[in-house]
Amino acid sequence: MGLRIFNEMLRSGVVPNEVTMVAVLSACCVIGDLRLGRLVHGYIEKSSVECKLNMLNALMDMYVKCGCLNIAREIFGRMVVRDVYSWTIMTDGYAKKGELEVARKYFDALVEKNVVSWNAMIAGYSQKNKPKEALELFREMEETTLRPVEGTLVCVFSSCAQLGRLDIGKKIYHYYVDQKRVKPSVKLANAFIDMCAKCGSIDAAVEFFTRMPDRDLVSWNSMISGYAVHGYTEEALNLFKQMQRLGPRPDDITLVGVLSACCHGGLVIEGREHLKNMKKVFDIEPKDKHYACMIDLLGRVGRLEEALELIKRMPMEPDEAAWGALLNASRMHANVDMGKLAYDKLLGLDPNDSGNYVLLANIYATEKRWDDVSMVRSMMRGRGVKKTPGLSSIEVDGKSHEFLVEDKSHPQSEEIYKILNDILLLLQREGYVPKPP
Repeated sequence: MGLRIFNEMLRSGVVPNEVTMVAVLSACCVIGDLRLGRLVHGYIEKSSVECKLNMLNALMDMYVKCGCLNIAREIFGRMVVRDVYSWTIMTDGYAKKGELEVARKYFDALVEKNVVSWNAMIAGYSQKNKPKEALELFREMEETTLRPVEGTLVCVFSSCAQLGRLDIGKKIYHYYVDQKRVKPSVKLANAFIDMCAKCGSIDAAVEFFTRMPDRDLVSWNSMISGYAVHGYTEEALNLFKQMQRLGPRPDDITLVGVLSACCHGGLVIEGREHLKNMKKVFDIEPKDKHYACMIDLLGRVGRLEEALELIKRMPMEPDEAAWGALLNASRMHANVDMGKLAYDKLLGLDPNDSGNYVLLANIYATEKRWDDVSMVRSMMRGRGVKKTPGLSSIEVDGKSHEFLVEDKSHPQSEEIYKILNDILLLLQREGYVPKPP
């Protein structure tokens, strides 16, 4: 509507001013139309409209939001005067692109940061799986006079979930939301539920979900997914039934949670029914992620041939998730031929994923095919593929402990390895045979 009025304005001979052009550039941002944005930029350069700070910021913002960071950087470099918004636009652009080091340089160069600047950098760290950095930056923000807003806390709860730091998340929620320093919202409640579920505290998630005065689609999806991931199949499916009676209409994410619940519960008939009903009942076209859930379900219960048939019948090209589910099932059920088939497909899709090589080597090792195990390892070395070391963390008495494979940096590592060896000896006495490294 605004762009149409602008077009009529030009046709009638009215010369737009800076305010008009900023509004037009904002409209280009909203619709993500780079071609139109370039045309507007060209008009500005040819017209008599003076390019002041607000106009240049609007131009940068348009290019950033349309994915042209290089042009935004050129404009930024030519600016004689910059304000907090100029620096924040560049910080946000590079953070969203995942170029966090560059984003941090813009952020650190900004003397007087505002809430948007802090949010951009914290969100960048959180979304790119750097939760420690996100929480460290949040602590720095708390030392300023600025108060976090909803978006800040959503990213903080996500970071707490990634680290398994439920204790920190609960304290932050209590301090800011319970004590009304930040206005409570459904979005914040959803983030808190998601954090509780991902940290394994299903009871806390359920209690919070039950007490919510208002719930949206994300609320229901988070709770169904939380149940499913932790193996509470019956609870997840019952909540889905309740959602159909009381809640919003399910979407494709809801059905991922439902199919995941069936997968963890080994419910093949129910899983097939839900996959079929997606289009029939909810008018939702199944996506590759839904098929991957069903393939995983069939594979887990040992129906590998049916899983392969489903892959062949997929209306889209099978992706890594589909073939990965079949490869993992082949390892579980020691099916070498099926595993090799899935591995070959995965190799064509992503030859640098170390996990696929390791799974195939494990399948061969189960069958004591040591020459083939050596062949896989040689292939990894030849292609420069290195196994990603396993990392886990656990929270004990409010403190997070991280463990990396073969890492001995923990102050109690000697005691930890001794107990681990004692447990391994007990398992071996009961008949456990460890897999070769």
